[in-house]
Amino acid sequence: MQLGAIFLDNAVVNIEFPAADQEVLPGVQWGSIDAFPSPAYWAYQVYARRIIGTKINYKLGSTLKEEVGACLLGGHGIPANVGVAAFKKMKALGVFGEVPPHEDTLHVWLSEPLQIAGKDVRYRFAKQKAKYLAAALDKLQNDAPPSDSGKSLRDWLLAIPGIGYKTASWAVRNWLDADDVAILDIHILRAGLIGGFFDTKLTVERDYLVLEQQFISFSQALGVRASELDALIWLEMMSSPKSVHGILESLTLSPTERKKSFVPRRTKQRHTDANQTTLLI
Repeated sequence: MQLGAIFLDNAVVNIEFPAADQEVLPGVQWGSIDAFPSPAYWAYQVYARRIIGTKINYKLGSTLKEEVGACLLGGHGIPANVGVAAFKKMKALGVFGEVPPHEDTLHVWLSEPLQIAGKDVRYRFAKQKAKYLAAALDKLQNDAPPSDSGKSLRDWLLAIPGIGYKTASWAVRNWLDADDVAILDIHILRAGLIGGFFDTKLTVERDYLVLEQQFISFSQALGVRASELDALIWLEMMSSPKSVHGILESLTLSPTERKKSFVPRRTKQRHTDANQTTLLI
């Protein structure tokens, strides 16, 4: 058994986890709760955020139109800060109101420089994204989207040009807080490769739904919500590029060499929150 302690002012919350050598899934060990990025590490971080009250707020819009628009304007080679800036500009211009602008108008607005940290930044793929955004707004304006499950809304969104599984899943997870879909971007895929919960023979282009089910099964085995886990893994993997690349490089070594080369990164080194955890192993 492993024991994690979370300190909240004068209170201490203890959480028990299986031993590091126990399997969370067939062939996948829990690992140590202070070894980034082991399965136990992810489970511990989700529980710690819940208790401390620092759950990741991943919703971007206040309406489904805004949420779909925000996700369409981000991803696919567009830096997060650029996508958010473009979304905020479109929102300020009234793009997500009752009367959607014409595609040509959207193209003009998206072609204008964005102000980010005092600098002019060009938004990539302005013409293409204007076309996709116009189609999305038209469908959302004229059709009634389902809301009974994440997958049903995702299937509905997939009919919109320019929206694939990742973008649709992103919008659905954000809007419905859905746990029956997963956003399989490069950060989640790397975590699955390192953690061993993804089949390395599968690709997101051909096998999105199979990989998605593997991720959902992994979250269920950890006892956490898929939506929370997805957001947490994305944030931590994105924030730790050097650690991630070092671990990925170690995967090309033999098992003996890999064991010698991998040194778990301590959790207490990864957080600046004064209320964050102290670990008892």
